[in-house]
This record gives sequence, structure tokens and C-alpha cells, in this order.
Amino acid sequence: MNTAAAKKGNKMAADKKAFGKNQFGEEVDLFTLTNRNGVKVRIMNHGGTIVSLETPDRNGRAADIVLGHDTAAEYVQASPYFGCAVGRFANRIKGGRFTVDGKEYSLAVNNGPNALHGGLRGFDKVIWDAQLLPAENAVRMTYVSADGEEGFPGEVKTVITYTLTEDNELKIDYAAETTKATPYNITNHSYFNLAGHDAGYVGKQILTINADTLLPTDEASIPYGEKMAVAGTPFDFRTPHAIGERIDADHEQIRFGSGYDHNFCLNKKTDGGLSLAARAEDPVGGRVLEVYTTEPGVQFYSANWLDGAPPGKGGCKYVRRGGFCLETQHYPDSPNQLQFPSCILRPGKAFRSQTVHKFM
Repeated sequence: MNTAAAKKGNKMAADKKAFGKNQFGEEVDLFTLTNRNGVKVRIMNHGGTIVSLETPDRNGRAADIVLGHDTAAEYVQASPYFGCAVGRFANRIKGGRFTVDGKEYSLAVNNGPNALHGGLRGFDKVIWDAQLLPAENAVRMTYVSADGEEGFPGEVKTVITYTLTEDNELKIDYAAETTKATPYNITNHSYFNLAGHDAGYVGKQILTINADTLLPTDEASIPYGEKMAVAGTPFDFRTPHAIGERIDADHEQIRFGSGYDHNFCLNKKTDGGLSLAARAEDPVGGRVLEVYTTEPGVQFYSANWLDGAPPGKGGCKYVRRGGFCLETQHYPDSPNQLQFPSCILRPGKAFRSQTVHKFM
């Protein structure tokens, strides 16, 4: 990233302003964090949502590289989770059912036969209490999910801190605690397009994923329970490949996902350690994104179901595969698959997780 032009006249800053009302008529605030290198992120407290993220390219030209909407009211029930915090359980739970400590729980089914991203009104559709932290160039958001909300047991308090550093890192720190044992899996669902949010198809952008295996799924995107080696498949991103190079390959898992929509099991030297998950690059403008996480997995989704509606920022039409998601997470359907890393949060055991997006 050429920061010389971006630095001129810029300074580190954090501010807050009103952002209208959401679909439920609730007042929404928008928080802006800016660093001296010309990186700027805007986050609203509806859904803890990253609304925009501006970074300069190799020539110092800034562009917004995340998909989204112009107003809070446009982030409606049917929008595709642009930029939001998703929970209490990100990704899918088979049949909307799970058992914890011998008791069965039922959730709303909102993705075919499965529960997806926390339910009908998950973390992405609620107002978070927010506190601007100017000295840290950060914003801290807190949400208390009631016992029984969306069918999940326990009152869960979640704190998310978004920090923009002078090293062009957007750090997302998650912390949570519960009053009862409950499945817990939280992530950010930003759609990236490193050429600009409205630049269209991302197939020529280059991706590397630090994973030797992934979780193959059935047609409803539920893992079978066993890992699949990526070697010799269209899912081998251990070395850099264009996203679109093999996206329509004749492979059962590609057909099931209509492209890429799979959890990659990250190569981790230590459980819970911060390590590289993925690296993406736009070969034209030169922007690079590296994602680091303490989580065991990352869901790579190639925006296979975008179709131009609803309209995005500036009225643009987000085309099929016009973005990509790298959702750091525990594995899908973990509550029902005990061989996966445990996702059960228990009273007295605080949850801690960090994901870092580094821009170059």
C-alpha cells in the first residue's frame, strides 16, 4: 500500500453521529475510525455492522472495499448479512436442534431445514450499546442476549471491540460470558471486493487459505462430520489461486455450494493462537488483505447468491460473486458434532477470540 499520498492531511480520529432508524424504528448511531494512512472504517451499532471500509490502492487512491447499504433502514430481514456481527451461533445448526447436558433445545429454522446465524433476529439485527474510545481509536459494543432468546439457553453478555491501528489493522476482539451452558460462535460477515465494493465479479482476485482440509457438506450445507483433504481438489488454496479459476469445477462440493461456501480447517500450531487464516489480493489495484484469527476455522463464501437485489451503496447492483467472505469461526453444526472443537460456553468460563484484518 502506497501510504505517502494517503498520509498527507490525514490524522487519526474517532467520531460518532446519528445514522437514522433501522427497520424496527430504532435509532442507530454510526462510528467512524480513521488512521493516518488513509484507512477509514464506519461501524453502526445496528448489528455491530461494518458499513464501509476505505483503503488506498498501490497508487494511493482510496476505495470502499466492503459491500453494504447507504442507510440503516436498508439492512432488512432479507439482506445478505452485509458486514454484521452474527451470533449467538454463526453458520448452521442442523434442523435447528441441539442438546446440551442432556437437555434438547429447538431454534427457529431460517435456512431451509436449518438454523442460520443466530435465528430470525440474531445479533445482526439488534441495537448494541456502544462506547467510542478515541484514545484507542476504537469502538466497544455490548449486547446482552436474554435467556431463551431465539431458543438458546442462558443470558449471554457479548462485548466486541473494533480497533483501527496505525499498522492498517482492523482488530476485532470478542468477549462473552453466560449464565447457562450454551452453544456460542460469533463472527463478522463482511463481504470484501478489493477493487471496490461496486467493482463487480471478484473471480480474478487472488486467494490463499492456510488450510490442508475442509469440512465437506450435504446439499443443505451441513458437514458430514469428517474432514476432506484439499489437495487435488478445486478447494486447494494453499498456494495462491484466482477465486474464479475453479469456481465452476465439476465437483460435488462445488455443486452443493453453487461455488465456494465451506468451512476450512485452519492449520494451527497452537489451539487458540493468533495465526494467518487467509490472504487475498487484487492484482490490478494492488490491495492486499490478510486475515489472522484465534478461531479454528474460516468459512470462505464466494457470494454465490447475490443477484443485484436489494441495491447496494449508491444504488449499485451487487452481482453474483461480486464479493467474498472470510468468516472466522468454530465449525458449522458444532453443537451436534462432538468430534469438532467444542463451541459450548459455560458459566464461569469467559469466551475470548480475536480476528485481525490487515490491509497492505
